[in-house]
Amino acid sequence: MKPMTNLVAAVALCTAGGASAQETVKIGDLTWTGATAIGHVIQAVIEGPLGSEAEIVEGLSDGSVIAAGMDKGDGSVDVYTDLWMPNRQGIWDQYVDGAKTVGVNLPYLGTQMMYVPSYLADQVATVDDLKKPEIAAMFDKDGNGKGEYWAGDAGWKSTRMWQVKFKDYGLDELWEPEILPDATFKAQLKTAIQREQPILFYYWTPEWVHAAYEISPIGEPERYEGCEDHNLDAEDWLETSKFDCASSDAMIYVAYSKSLEERNPPVAKFLSQMQLDPAVVNQWILQIGRDEEDPRDVAENWVAENMDVVNGWIN
Repeated sequence: MKPMTNLVAAVALCTAGGASAQETVKIGDLTWTGATAIGHVIQAVIEGPLGSEAEIVEGLSDGSVIAAGMDKGDGSVDVYTDLWMPNRQGIWDQYVDGAKTVGVNLPYLGTQMMYVPSYLADQVATVDDLKKPEIAAMFDKDGNGKGEYWAGDAGWKSTRMWQVKFKDYGLDELWEPEILPDATFKAQLKTAIQREQPILFYYWTPEWVHAAYEISPIGEPERYEGCEDHNLDAEDWLETSKFDCASSDAMIYVAYSKSLEERNPPVAKFLSQMQLDPAVVNQWILQIGRDEEDPRDVAENWVAENMDVVNGWIN
């Protein structure tokens, strides 16, 4: 690990007197790269500008266990770095709205969309474009008369979701899904973009592909009541499910134990005011996930270079 930069160290010295006696903040260790990045940035802010102490509790990756620990307020765990809503509605209902023992910041948005490289955006902009045989033919890699799109990994519910969408958009006659591991797809994406070849694929934010490549989303019909009605676990999930509109955005929060308002007030204030930019999170994921940089180095360097943003979170 690199030493803390002079700028962060200097700020820490200026502020340590008011915060150093506060309790150590325990941060959950969620396993996906975005959560890892956010956790290390939180740690860097607490140990740098706030002059306090923070620990990422290695292996504490079960979201339900983290939420229950925040509810107890006993200092065993204080921060849930990447709370996706409505994916974790149960946690929200029980602890945020119910017991009111867990607080949250202002969320950033997570999206799920179908994409093409931006060099194809003028030809493939909406679902209606995908209904054109000449467009589908551009993406036909095996010569069987159907264009391929990456729907996701075999184990993901979103992979089934996209198959339902293509059925309900009337695209089954022209398109077929490729179901591959994420790493395999990313290798294909890199090659396709290097060669400026057609490729159609599902992706989400935050993720590093948005920082690495110029990609454009495919427009879908607006949401309406009843447009999304599916049971992706059913045996006949494809036949009985319906989904013919855009996916709703996820609201993604940093959640924290409200006991910090007594145990470490400066940190509680910071966590309540932290506002993440999805584009910045994409960049962190690129550095940590693709480029394999040390997450602590990425976090400390970012904090040192963006003190104007950090000051808005802590003051």
